[in-house]
Amino acid sequence: MGWPLGSICAQAAHASVAAVWEFKEHPDTVTYCAPERIDDMHKVVLEVKNETQLRTLAEKLTENGVAHKLWLEQPENAATCLATRPYRKEEIAFLFKKCNLAKGVVVSGAAIAGQGQSGG
Repeated sequence: MGWPLGSICAQAAHASVAAVWEFKEHPDTVTYCAPERIDDMHKVVLEVKNETQLRTLAEKLTENGVAHKLWLEQPENAATCLATRPYRKEEIAFLFKKCNLAKGVVVSGAAIAGQGQSGG
């Protein structure tokens, strides 16, 4: 993608907020966003090599019943980021085995913002 780091961060924020909003009624999301837990939010940011890998991951999540939001940048309709609703790590980690923790400056990958509850 070759986007500046700030632009990638914005894409992750868009996907994260959209996933929380889309799944706001789910009990895990309600717990994650509870006022008394607002300072305990936990996210993991992973990276993929390209848009094809990101779309493939989204398909894999759908096949496994994992609630998520694939963010499509408009008007290009380009998949730039994916965020799950809040999950415990042990529930979904196996689906992200091919992804690495995002490190340094992202210059050619897409970001994945996974939201999860601590304790796993």
